Amino acid sequence: MTVHKTTTGKTALAAFAVLLALFTACSEGGGEGDGDVIKKLPVDSSSEVIARKNVSTDSNISRDGNGSLRIDVTGTQTLPLYRLGDIDLEEAFLIYRAALRTEDLDGETFLEMKCFFQAKGEFFSRNYESALSGTNDWTVRSTPFKLRKGENPDVVELNIHVSGRGTVWIDEITLLKRPLH
Repeated sequence: MTVHKTTTGKTALAAFAVLLALFTACSEGGGEGDGDVIKKLPVDSSSEVIARKNVSTDSNISRDGNGSLRIDVTGTQTLPLYRLGDIDLEEAFLIYRAALRTEDLDGETFLEMKCFFQAKGEFFSRNYESALSGTNDWTVRSTPFKLRKGENPDVVELNIHVSGRGTVWIDEITLLKRPLH
């Protein structure tokens, strides 16, 4: 998992190798203890989803039985799903968790979280290490973002990155918080 500043010409903010070990259970299991829920986002309808192209609601395939978002791709793209403001959180891990399912994906897919700070710019967290490809049943994945003291994002964007051709479903999208210690 990597966090980068997205402003052109800037270097990576930090490599979170330690975080990878910390969040392996969260990336793989998605069980209790991942953190406190800030917000669960609806996927039973695509009406609140930012991306309109290649994203639809699928009421037949779902992990929780309430529908999912289906993404059909024929190339590389990062799809913005939800944009949240006023999180009011600092000195914590912000965690984007979701259940993913893939079918005949000849590329890969992973979660991406962007945090926008008025004074600092835009940064993102991607969990490349837990990317899925091929055909997979529902698998919980996550990507964390470490917020230090005084770092309170003005906007948080939850995205999904998909490359290649195939179908990806996403369900149970949740934003969590976990203390730094």
